[in-house]
Amino acid sequence: MKKTYVTSMPNHIGAFLKASRCFSELGINITRVSYNKAVDSHTLFIDAEGTEEQLNKADTELEKIGYLRNNTSKTSIVLIEFCLEDKPGSVVNILTLINDFNFNISYISSQENGTDHQYFKMGLYVEDADKITEFLAEAEKLCRVRVINYNSSEKVYDNSIFYNTYVMGLSQTMGLSEKVSRELLVHVNLAMQTLDEQGLSPYRTFDSISKFAELLGACKGSSFMPRVSNHKISADTEIVLIEPPCGSNTIIIKSNGKVLFVDSGYACYSDEMSEVIRKVVPDFDKIKKTILVTHADVDHCGLLPLFDEIIASSRTALCLKNEYLGNDGYREKNPLHKPYINICKALTSYKAVEPDKITILGNDIKNLTKPLTQIGFFDFEELHFEVYEGKGGHLPGEIVLIDYSKHIAITGDIYINLHGLTPEQAEYNQYAPILMTSVDTDPALCSEERKAIIGRLGVGKWQIFGAHGFKQDYSVNS
Repeated sequence: MKKTYVTSMPNHIGAFLKASRCFSELGINITRVSYNKAVDSHTLFIDAEGTEEQLNKADTELEKIGYLRNNTSKTSIVLIEFCLEDKPGSVVNILTLINDFNFNISYISSQENGTDHQYFKMGLYVEDADKITEFLAEAEKLCRVRVINYNSSEKVYDNSIFYNTYVMGLSQTMGLSEKVSRELLVHVNLAMQTLDEQGLSPYRTFDSISKFAELLGACKGSSFMPRVSNHKISADTEIVLIEPPCGSNTIIIKSNGKVLFVDSGYACYSDEMSEVIRKVVPDFDKIKKTILVTHADVDHCGLLPLFDEIIASSRTALCLKNEYLGNDGYREKNPLHKPYINICKALTSYKAVEPDKITILGNDIKNLTKPLTQIGFFDFEELHFEVYEGKGGHLPGEIVLIDYSKHIAITGDIYINLHGLTPEQAEYNQYAPILMTSVDTDPALCSEERKAIIGRLGVGKWQIFGAHGFKQDYSVNS
């Protein structure tokens, strides 16, 4: 059994030794440690592995020595800018005041600017948040004072500010519970450690995560305004395309009075999407709800718990089962991608679906040798699809459905209409490559798969429904 401890340790010699002895005496193995004094002199992340009984005893021992974080603590970091006269000794009065209030300084930055004043930015580690108001009143008697928020663009990277303010900001934006916020804290730390070990700057990545969360939050509630379009296939069949600002499209196929869904978007939009779906399918709550999943990405599988039956390829089914059992999915198996996928899952309230609901589509071909391999057929009322599985250029288990009689192709994320994105979708889509290096597992292979899809289309006018952006009309000449 594994567990991550977010400890708050005193900044003195032997602090980590004391914690290590606690684990060693209980026979617990430490599998990961993350600490950076330049970033935060108090917060230490420890991944430990042991039995449930051993870890429970560790909880008790760490709590006794005051190393476990107290979520009710008022401890915080306040970032303050002091406007001081540019002359010798001007900072002494401020430092004396800070000392009188018993605040610890976690960060200092100042540089002359060619004027008669200097701006000192200081991060103050405040044990009693109620005292900061009194401190500011006294400081204003000495100079102009401004309380500023953490901003990655200012290259202020104090983890005390970061972990508490940054993660709290993400949680508030998405309305996350305290439990999920604690999980998010661990994933964010792992992301920073991954970047640090690669020698990469964290600023662009964490700025992108913030903007990603802001986009998700800005589209909640009454601000959730997807583009909805109807596409007539025949007298008795139509496709309704729902395009949310963030996340994958949802396709609703209505044929001969029956309904089939394809892909489902993010879990954080469950209420909003349910309202949209009920307008398209008024008896949604009464029917058997069946959905087909093109692949096992977070933004395609968020609403799966709402459905009674989930149709997926064997590889996608295996990924969903692993997630349900608490194991890594395909994305998390890449250590560079893992922290960002977990951050995305936490921010979007992703829940794994029960494997009993999954029906496997097509044949389970162990070794896929071509960019696209036919694995079977799928019939839904008037529609008769040939089903192809990609070799894994975007994600293992990806499938494409082609109906040669109705000239329809459902292509998931392998082939999307980049020119058919709304401005909101285009903005959203620019952050995934930054967070994961690339949205495709193998970009070159995915390019081959896209060419293979076009090569599979016969002569005539086609309607291509990708998982992002509007439907694409495509003509193939003889």
